[in-house]
Amino acid sequence: MNCESCLTGTRGCVKSSSERVLEMKAVVQRVASASVEVEGRTVSAIGPGLLVLVGIHDLDSPSDADYICRKVLNMRLFPNDKSGKTWDQNVMQKNYEVLLVSQFTLYGILKGNKPDFHVAMPPDKAKSLYASLVQTFQTTYRSDAVRDGVFGAMMKVNLVNDGPVTMQLESPQSSSNTRDGVEAESTMNGK
Repeated sequence: MNCESCLTGTRGCVKSSSERVLEMKAVVQRVASASVEVEGRTVSAIGPGLLVLVGIHDLDSPSDADYICRKVLNMRLFPNDKSGKTWDQNVMQKNYEVLLVSQFTLYGILKGNKPDFHVAMPPDKAKSLYASLVQTFQTTYRSDAVRDGVFGAMMKVNLVNDGPVTMQLESPQSSSNTRDGVEAESTMNGK
């Protein structure tokens, strides 16, 4: 998608190369409980575990979803009650739950005082990639332990933070995107 501030017309759709947005994002919160309401009705709820807000970039792929799933499920954000170690166990070892919520606003860029979401994947494409991400979590962990919100709906997300513990995670650049970025920088620098 091109705009006047793009460097490459691809993933790097912001004003400077140091600010380029290049990957799927997740904000992971350790919770005592969390739920999602749509139109006054609770559609998903979990007890102890992780609330994961997911932002999908316009050029994200299933490999980005696989990376986010693997990292979230293996993050050692929970204490080990037996050993007393604080950051020792992941959500699967604790047999806790995961609540996934699609949140395109993670790709918001302020233009003046107004947010612009042009680097987020359009809803028609993002819906299938998000569904694939949910499926990957359910297959990798346990389907009964993974819940999600309603894609594209106006949601009220309720949570009781545990800690609080909040981590930000981004999938790595693919080699083709890195190459595109290097070529764009070379072009900009006249090389």
